[in-house]
Amino acid sequence: MTSMSTKTDIRGVSAHVGETVRIGCWVNNKRSSGKIQFLQLRDGTGYIQGVVVKSEVSEEIWNDAKSLTQESSLYVTGIIREEPRSKSGYEMTVTGIEVLHITEDYPITPKEHGVDFLMDHRHLWLRSTKQRAVMIVRAQIVRAVREFFDTRGFTLMDPPILTPSSAEGTTELFHIKYFDEDAYLTQSGQLYMEAAAMALGKVYSFGPTFRAEKSKTRRHLIEFWMIEPEMAFVDLEESLEIQEQFVSHVVQSVLTNCKAELETLERDVTKLEQITGSFPRITYDEAIEFLNNNGFEVPWGEDFGAPHETAIANHYDKPVFITHYPAEIKAFYMKPDPNRPEVVLCADMIAPEGYGEIIGGSQRIDDPQLMEERFAEHNLTSDAYKWYMDLRKYGSVPHSGFGLGLERTVAWICGLDHVRETIPFPRMLYRLYP
Repeated sequence: MTSMSTKTDIRGVSAHVGETVRIGCWVNNKRSSGKIQFLQLRDGTGYIQGVVVKSEVSEEIWNDAKSLTQESSLYVTGIIREEPRSKSGYEMTVTGIEVLHITEDYPITPKEHGVDFLMDHRHLWLRSTKQRAVMIVRAQIVRAVREFFDTRGFTLMDPPILTPSSAEGTTELFHIKYFDEDAYLTQSGQLYMEAAAMALGKVYSFGPTFRAEKSKTRRHLIEFWMIEPEMAFVDLEESLEIQEQFVSHVVQSVLTNCKAELETLERDVTKLEQITGSFPRITYDEAIEFLNNNGFEVPWGEDFGAPHETAIANHYDKPVFITHYPAEIKAFYMKPDPNRPEVVLCADMIAPEGYGEIIGGSQRIDDPQLMEERFAEHNLTSDAYKWYMDLRKYGSVPHSGFGLGLERTVAWICGLDHVRETIPFPRMLYRLYP
């Protein structure tokens, strides 16, 4: 039977209706009604039900099917047929089973498990239907990110993960010894991307970043992935338009390509369908006024926390830009507003539904003298940043950039409560296993 079958995966069964195929898979679940066994099978590409009818198979195949347990592995052979009642639209009439491994006492059962237990078994939890759906959506987001920039004249560049200094003057960095020198794990590739933009015009990076921030909130990871475009000859306004197009493209791409996964996650897609066109914008001043009129006491010059961002986001059904923050609470490289130097030409994009900031961006300082002043104000050593200063000395131009956090974006699009489910193996405060 095996020699006459075609090897395929579950995703590809639609091309083999009426044919005998062979699939390598695992048992996701199993039930029996006496003379029929129903095998819920998965192979990573999808799910299909295998139906074993006692009167139609040998006693050996029937007993092999009976021996299968949750997460046992096998090659299953059978005939593919259409089945409208199935989620996938197809079912398999099983004609052969080759047992590879019988799993005993699989730790994750259909019952409820605590978060710590699931995180300790993350290597197995990834096999669950919901976690698979999250990873498929994440992969589609990554695909959409690359597609957006690759088709708009951006060049992918890879900044270093080991750096001699901080991108934003923060102390929340992982320090390591680089032979006889001090070095840090990168918290952002932005400064290097500015150098790349001066060489190639429009660039983006996509890589891991690290924050030694002792935070345990549902929005924070220690290791996370950032998409950081940088664009020469682009001002803040044009950058905001690109950000709108970018986020809309990503969301619409997931809606188009991940219908089944969003259904598995029970995501309300009507909220995502609205993510298109231009997004609302308010200034920091307007945000302060809104908050103070809605039960918060936030003095001018203070940064916003999660409750503030959520209150503002709940006022809109799309992501909202908050622009023109005070210079003193933003990074040293952000360009002051020429008409009002105490605020900078920047914007944070706040996602709807309480997911917080997903993009931070700004127009960068291009004036060499002002950059020197900023270095002094922030006590940044000229030795570590000499190369960055060179970008202003040799052909400085107006330029802008932004960074999107992948995991927060995945959490928002999937409708997840916590970012720990958005990355295959999360690194959080007090968690480095598995």
